[in-house]
Amino acid sequence: MWILSILPDAAIHIIFGLCILGTIAGFVLGFIPFVKAYQFAIQICSIVVLVVGVYLEGGLSDYKEWEFRVKELEVKVAEAKVESEKVNTKIVEKIVTQKQIIREQGKTITEYVDREIVKYDTKYLPGAICEIPQEVIKAHNMAASGKKLEDIEIKSNTPIPTDAINKAAMRSEKVYK
Repeated sequence: MWILSILPDAAIHIIFGLCILGTIAGFVLGFIPFVKAYQFAIQICSIVVLVVGVYLEGGLSDYKEWEFRVKELEVKVAEAKVESEKVNTKIVEKIVTQKQIIREQGKTITEYVDREIVKYDTKYLPGAICEIPQEVIKAHNMAASGKKLEDIEIKSNTPIPTDAINKAAMRSEKVYK
């Protein structure tokens, strides 16, 4: 109600009190000559203003209840915001830690592959068989699964013809160009 924002609380209580007094005066004080002459008009006006006063008192009561609920919810929102910031901080710390672990593992895998690959002769002659070293397979599987290098065991060594590798490389170059 817009009138509640204009009138102070005391004014609404005063209007309600005057309505009650006017209604009592209109019905009970009929023996006074001045009141007796205007008794019907006083009764009608008092009842109309009493209805307005009761309406304003009810609106004021409802308005105060909603203000109280809003204040409660503001407190809850503030608490939720503080809790949310704590959780966000934990999540960010966890993500930073995981990224650091991934970087370290990637660096370790790269160093391992570089160190192990130099042990093999890597001649790329047409028709030659290019053996994939078990260390590379092991490192690849480790990187794909996120496990430690010691946890993965590969027992087979799969030879792949160099021609097949070259054809696959040529196809991928065409696709990406």
